[in-house]
Amino acid sequence: MGIIKDRFKEKADIVSAEIKALLKEHGDKKIGEVTLSQVYQGMRGITGLVTETSLLDSQDGIRFRGYSIPELQEKLPKAPGGSEPLPEGLFYLMLVGELPSEDDVNHLSSTLQRRSHVPNHVFASIEALPISTHPMTQFVVAIMALQTESQFAKKYAKGMNKKDYWNATFDDALDLIARLPRIAAYIYRRKYKWGEHIQPNGLLDWAGNFAHMMGYEDDGFKELMRLYMTIHADHEGGNVSAHTTHLVGSALSDPYLSFAAGMNGLAGPLHGLANQEVIKWIFELREEIGSDAPTKEQIEDYVKKTLSEGKVVPGYGHAVLRKTDPRFTAQMEFGKKHMPDDPLVQTVWNVYEAVPPVLGSIAKIKNPWPNVDAHSGALLVHYGMKEYEFYTVLFGVSRALGVLASLCWDRALGFPLERPKSITTDLVKLWLEGKDNIWGD
Repeated sequence: MGIIKDRFKEKADIVSAEIKALLKEHGDKKIGEVTLSQVYQGMRGITGLVTETSLLDSQDGIRFRGYSIPELQEKLPKAPGGSEPLPEGLFYLMLVGELPSEDDVNHLSSTLQRRSHVPNHVFASIEALPISTHPMTQFVVAIMALQTESQFAKKYAKGMNKKDYWNATFDDALDLIARLPRIAAYIYRRKYKWGEHIQPNGLLDWAGNFAHMMGYEDDGFKELMRLYMTIHADHEGGNVSAHTTHLVGSALSDPYLSFAAGMNGLAGPLHGLANQEVIKWIFELREEIGSDAPTKEQIEDYVKKTLSEGKVVPGYGHAVLRKTDPRFTAQMEFGKKHMPDDPLVQTVWNVYEAVPPVLGSIAKIKNPWPNVDAHSGALLVHYGMKEYEFYTVLFGVSRALGVLASLCWDRALGFPLERPKSITTDLVKLWLEGKDNIWGD
């Protein structure tokens, strides 16, 4: 097997043994209570999943294998002359649980380059769609077309020992991650650049090559892609795209099917599509005010108008976080370094100062702070990527790193089919009357 695969298997065997010991000794211990409101309101706060790759804390934000985003920016290997972490390094960290060396990352970059060939029928599937089709729809169709290449599906059909599930899943995960930039760039060039496609550059890193294939040769944009792909890669297991990938994968659907399902979730406006909504809202704000540099007072008035119309301010609030998203902060620091005088970026910073006090005055809003989506669009626009419908595809390429690393762990640890118990409102009423136990099977 490959070097990284061997290391992954070694770590997985250790963790698997630890989990078996934990369950043997503590399997009957209760870890919390579930309220009726949690059952009805999206299962918020219910601990029901194990995801090894990252952990989200309401105050500290996201940590990847224990490392914060600033620590990743400091410790992960970087491209020659660059200052942002290479996302391949984060993928290695999520898989193996240890920081990679520069040689480890170079090896992984080369491995992904060798696995990046996309069959012609995938491009034909994209071309069969109307040019007006949303980029995320094209992206999911392409992933589904690529499923013909699944090693897991082929080996399972022939008969595969369940102890080998992880091996085929690992190969599919690497193949899929390797091919996604080519697919996404093809969709971008097809829809927005008159179908003038750009061939891969085998000398570039994963994110740098993605930027190149989209047509962006600016070193600053390549650095942005490295940062973007790193900070969007994972956000523990309960978010829609991660949970959906895990859930579908628990049925032993191969990584292509599982990831495609997760991407359908990411395409929703309450998840990944939010980054598209943010930049649209800011453009509308500037248009209505009639200025590319609205004042904080003008922004406050527009925020109040947005709320009075029963709408939300996109990019603000988070289901878990109760402070400014560290991913927002990382992007703000990138903006201050590379484009401090950009009017659109400055507007994002002014919105950051104006919105939280307004939202904080509304009692039911627990988190008035910005999340990752509140900043990403302005950075992309600075480098000329104004096609905000495509932003969620960028998010999807990045999110593959986390959810597919996690799927490898699911199979290596032998996680079973996920099948939570559901009930009816009539049964809830009976339980409240003391006539039945709704938690029974």
